[in-house]
This record gives sequence, C-alpha cells and structure tokens, in this order.
Amino acid sequence: MTVMPPQRHRAAAKKPMWIIVLLSMVSIVLIGAYVFPPRRYSQCYLFASSVCTPFKNWLPSIGRRERTDEEIISSVVIRDILAMPMPVSKNPKIALMFLTPGSLPFEILWEKFLQGHEGRYSIYVHASREKPVHTSSLFAGRDIHSDSVVWGLISMVDAEKRLLANALEDVDNQFFVLLSDSFKDPGPHGSGRYSVEMLPDIEERDFRKGAQWFAVTRRHALLILADSLYYKKFKLYCKPAQGRNCIADEHYLPTLFNMVDPGGIANWSVTHVDWSEGKWHPRSYGAADVTYDLLKNITAIDENFHVTSDDKKLVMQKPCLWNGSKRPCYLFARKFNPETLDNLLKQFTSYTSV
Repeated sequence: MTVMPPQRHRAAAKKPMWIIVLLSMVSIVLIGAYVFPPRRYSQCYLFASSVCTPFKNWLPSIGRRERTDEEIISSVVIRDILAMPMPVSKNPKIALMFLTPGSLPFEILWEKFLQGHEGRYSIYVHASREKPVHTSSLFAGRDIHSDSVVWGLISMVDAEKRLLANALEDVDNQFFVLLSDSFKDPGPHGSGRYSVEMLPDIEERDFRKGAQWFAVTRRHALLILADSLYYKKFKLYCKPAQGRNCIADEHYLPTLFNMVDPGGIANWSVTHVDWSEGKWHPRSYGAADVTYDLLKNITAIDENFHVTSDDKKLVMQKPCLWNGSKRPCYLFARKFNPETLDNLLKQFTSYTSV
C-alpha cells in the first residue's frame, strides 16, 4: 500500500501594500485634477502641460459641466447678433480706421487712392501719443477721442474697439478696415502663448494667432463690442513678458471668431507683410525698395504662407479664396518707411493705370 505524501498548499503571494496605496492615491489625485481643475492655478499643476494634456485626453469622459452665468449671457448675445438682420443702407461705405501714434505720413497717397470714390468711405483716426497734423483735407476733423496705447497690452484692443464704436455710429458703414489672418501655430509664438488660466472658456485647441490689421463686416464689428467673456480672459492672461510673451492684439480676435463664427471668416490677411528676414519685426521697405515689380509681385500673391515658430518650422500654405475662387490675397501692404512716399506716388499712377 502506497502512502501518498500530504498535499502542500502554496502560500498566497504577499502583495506589497505600499505600492497599491501609492497607485490608488496617484489615481485619485489625477482624476480629481481632471474633474475639478483649479480656476486660479495651472490645470496641470502636477506635470508640465505637454505631459498632462495627452493624459487627460484618454481619461473617461464626464458629463458637461454647468455653464456659468457669464457664459450663458455671452452665448445668447453672440447667437442673436449672428442671426439678427443688419440695417440696410442705401449708401454703404467702408470705414477706414487708422491706429497711429501721431501724424500719418501717407495722407497724400491715401487721398490719391480714394479720389473718385467720394461718399463711399469714412475715415477715423486714433492717435495714441500726440495730436496729428493733417496734410490732407480728407483727414482733417476725423480724429476720435484717443487714449494711450502700449504695445502688447490689451490697450491695443481697446483702441481698436474705440475706433469700431465711432465707426458704427454711422449706419452707412457696412465694412470696417484696420489696415488680418488667423492660423494655428503650435510653436512658442503661437499656441505656446496660451495660458491654462483661460480655461474653461477658451481651450488650447481654440487658441489662434493673427495679425492685428483686420477687415470685418458690421455684424462682426458689433460682436467685438458686445463680447466681454473672452475679452476678459485675454485682458487678464494674455500679456507680454510673462513666460509666454502673449500679445493680445495678435490673438484675441482670431481666437474669438474661430470659436464663435469659424465659418464666417476668411482665415487669412488682406494686409501684406514680409517676414522673410526671420526677425522679431517684419521687413521695412525703404525708398530704393519701392519699384513697379515690388507692387506687381505683392498684388499677384494668391496663396497665404506661414512658417510655424516651433522647431519643425512647418510651412503652412493655403490659397486665398473669394466666393470659392482663387484670387489675389492682399488689398494693402506694410511696412513702408515715410521716405518711400515720393516713390509710392510715382509708382501709383503708372501701376494703377496698367
């Protein structure tokens, strides 16, 4: 008779409790940070934004948060402005709005450009430093109440809104020009200027960059004046020399319209500027630069180019479309030094007659 040895029982493996506790605590903290983001501190206060953003994207989705009173008010006002009929004018005009520190060196050139179009335009001048001396009768008496403007601060946007408010008083003004493009730049001078303090109203995916110079319809001009929700975010959290060097006038309007009426904007600029030198400021044209070929080349451009400011330096290129057809992109151009006036006047007659 064979005696079987007693069955041996394997002792249960002991799991290190400190690992389980640690993982549980980390999970709770991360989920808590996602569900209840701090309003006055970075949402990604545990990790850098580049780490936290991908993480929160795969967390389980939660129900929509309750909107604030300010968000509800803003959405209702914006919705109705976009839907309401605009007053019909028998004499529609273009409001030309000049944002300048003082006197305008090209008034005579503008006078020549506008000749023969009397009654089809209005002129408004915001001089932020000193009262301008006008050399053209078209600009005399067209100064509005102005205030100081500091580059990069929200005061630049305030000046734009001041010009729009004065121009909107004339019901015949249907189009408004602040002699801008809107594009997504993932680099330090684009999305890198975004602040998580703008959450939850403005998400990073909605943040856009564009030039200050814009052309808008009357409906969009009213919307700019009506907005307070998004304006407040840029006033508080889009400032230069705060790590991101955010410039409010380059981001506020492109972001606003990308969020509230993305289908109603062209997403490119009507003002040409040459960034080919790769400097902080665009190229300035001197007297010797002003030639027939320069003007011809600028007006022949029919594709919008932008090089991203990140390490990839991607070239973003898209055609300029008017009602679905490819057309020249630019109606205006800058930056021309005052010394170019005589050459511009000489070229104006020969170029516009061709």
